[in-house]
Amino acid sequence: MGTRITVFNQKGGVGKTTTVLNLGAALALRGAAPLLVDLDAQSHLSSILNPVASSGESLFAYYNSGKPLADIARPVRFGGELLPAHSEMIKVDTLFGRGPDILNKLKQGLDASANGARPILIDCCPMLGVLSLSGVFASERVLIPISTDYLALKGALALDRTLKALEHVLKRRVERRFLLTRFDGRRRMSHDIAGQLAARFGPELCQTRISETVSVAESPALGKDIFSHAPASRGAQDYSSLLEELLSSGFLEA
Repeated sequence: MGTRITVFNQKGGVGKTTTVLNLGAALALRGAAPLLVDLDAQSHLSSILNPVASSGESLFAYYNSGKPLADIARPVRFGGELLPAHSEMIKVDTLFGRGPDILNKLKQGLDASANGARPILIDCCPMLGVLSLSGVFASERVLIPISTDYLALKGALALDRTLKALEHVLKRRVERRFLLTRFDGRRRMSHDIAGQLAARFGPELCQTRISETVSVAESPALGKDIFSHAPASRGAQDYSSLLEELLSSGFLEA
């Protein structure tokens, strides 16, 4: 089975979707065919890569009527596939509760589908609900982007506590890495937050930092990953370096 990584932070605007998008593109450039999973009802990842018109074409159909994941998957232009989201997914919490069946449903679907050894990247909304927990339950690992501001740091610390609380349910420790995003070396706060994270999490903090750049910020709005938008940019270099770090550490296998 390929590596499954959920990208999550209990705060919005930290670069979760951008990280899934650009890590997926970096994997495709290496010849992998990643499966990207959009668990966010806002559907930002899907709108960039391959949006759906109706909820029956999205992951909501899998949760609501058991439509096979293979029938939902859509091609991604840089290679690989996407399981798209839809705004109807906001109803999953209220329709199906929070029991173990619904929390494990995504894992069961991914286990049953013919995904082989392909890497799987899961994008979550910032709310700690059924869908985000489903991503954690379906994955071996969690990548936690933290933009260099104190609210994002608080969200990451809250998520670390949540993951620790889940260990007795999952019967395992969820391996995790913390990733600094929107890093501006000219700002003292960026270095302060980096220092706090290094002191608290040590080797779980990625050495790679995703710099605050115009190209990274504008590429999703143009419907592109960083490699197709600005292949020679600092942002492309950063995401290439991140992939190499995750591969060399064994956190990701491709």
